[in-house]
Amino acid sequence: MSRTIIITRTIDELFVAAAREVVQVVLDCRNVGRECRVALAGGSTPRGLFKLLTGAPYRAQISWEHLRVFWGDERTVPPDHKESNFRMAKEALLSHVPIPPNQVFRIEGEFPADEAGARYETVLREQFNLSSGEVPSFDLILLGMGPDGHTASLFPGTSAVAESQKLVAAPWVEKLQTHRVTLTPPVLNAAKHVVFLVSGVDKATALQVVLEGPVDPARYPAQVVNPTAGHLVWLINQDAAGLLKRETMTSRV
Repeated sequence: MSRTIIITRTIDELFVAAAREVVQVVLDCRNVGRECRVALAGGSTPRGLFKLLTGAPYRAQISWEHLRVFWGDERTVPPDHKESNFRMAKEALLSHVPIPPNQVFRIEGEFPADEAGARYETVLREQFNLSSGEVPSFDLILLGMGPDGHTASLFPGTSAVAESQKLVAAPWVEKLQTHRVTLTPPVLNAAKHVVFLVSGVDKATALQVVLEGPVDPARYPAQVVNPTAGHLVWLINQDAAGLLKRETMTSRV
């Protein structure tokens, strides 16, 4: 694994840095003649990235017909619900770019959580042509991080953080009093390229622990993301990076 940490002055600069990462990954896939499989994140920060990708110059730089779009996690709600990660991505990105509908694979949050998870795992096995025991290798997974250190829907204290067999888990999240459906650590760590988008002063304390503190993914699940052979990029705006040591910052824009 290689890791890069990029600190941006503003949230808009973070979106630009993230857009460049997306464009490069898609271009790399196209240059070797294969489709690009991407897992999207939910949340307010990815929304800003998605909107940016729909305009110049990024829209024209992405071969949308070569994308296959998945999600890292989902709430247990229908696709038209205001809290749906799919709905957010559709409104901000998918409805504005020419991605064929049959190349979009959402998590069906309208089903009971365990069933939604099982259905999504079946989709992954089919789309990645997996044999028993194999794990999908996404070309790009976009992730956010919460103020508690959670990522995707791997929350502190949930069994999903330690999941090693399933591709998809449906943990009960006590603090939210609901189930979530999420990709598991083996899938996140099999990706070729993982990009965290982290913004806001409310993330600073958790981020400092995740990047510099003792390793305790049960408390700070974002620490579980360490791609086995891929590249890990942290894109962080200045507000979120306020507690990091200078030596942690491997690069700066």
